Amino acid sequence: MPESTRTVAVEGGSMRVRTGGGGGGPALVFAHYWGGSAGTWDEVVRRLPPGRATVRFDQRGWGTSRKLPGPYHLDRLADDLARVAEECVAGPFVLVGHSMGGKVGQLVAARRPAGLAGVFLVAPAPPRPPAAVTEAYRQALSHAYDSPESVGRALDQVLTAGPLPGPVREAVVRDSLAASDGARAEWPLRGIARDISAQARRIGVPVAVLAGGQDRVEPPAVLRACLLPYVPHATLTTVPGGHLLPLEAPEAVAGALGDFLAGLRG
Repeated sequence: MPESTRTVAVEGGSMRVRTGGGGGGPALVFAHYWGGSAGTWDEVVRRLPPGRATVRFDQRGWGTSRKLPGPYHLDRLADDLARVAEECVAGPFVLVGHSMGGKVGQLVAARRPAGLAGVFLVAPAPPRPPAAVTEAYRQALSHAYDSPESVGRALDQVLTAGPLPGPVREAVVRDSLAASDGARAEWPLRGIARDISAQARRIGVPVAVLAGGQDRVEPPAVLRACLLPYVPHATLTTVPGGHLLPLEAPEAVAGALGDFLAGLRG
């Protein structure tokens, strides 16, 4: 079934939400990374079984949602994600969050919304910030998306383990620049450093974490130290790739997600 677009009212305006599928099993509600968009998940969604219900959108301040007003802090992003799930899913659902979207997903899961069946985190920002997230690091990070050239450096030097296909790279650069100033600055200057470990402990559903073996942003060792102690029932799997696994290794992401869903049925 092809995707359709619907409008969901959120604080300060509305969001365009892409929905697809509608078959059996829990729906998948996706949240993208800082710099991403609903399109970040294109290749993952294409590799899912036909009919799987999917929900995805551009987070507040990004892409088609960039004109939504701030604040753009994690709680507001969590409000948006919860609202989209509530409006677009009639039955059980799984939150699928990448990087910043993973931290937003942890906050939503901690609220224990009705219908939540599981959480699948892809290279997630952990609930406890690692020691490497210093003030100097955050200031430098806040300029990563200043220009096409700076986005290119971030891709080549930090975000990926190898070159992306040309059209994918071009889409990533466009997405990274398609943000309001407030949204671009909020995550590196504040959100990445916020400790949500107390909230993460309240997550009661199954949680799977997928890490890139060559990830320089959230390497497996950081997730073992800064996430697993606060979500002790979570499982961690490592696959080849860098931080942008939905773009670098969509087949591995879709496969691991399928395994997680199969485990929920069991």
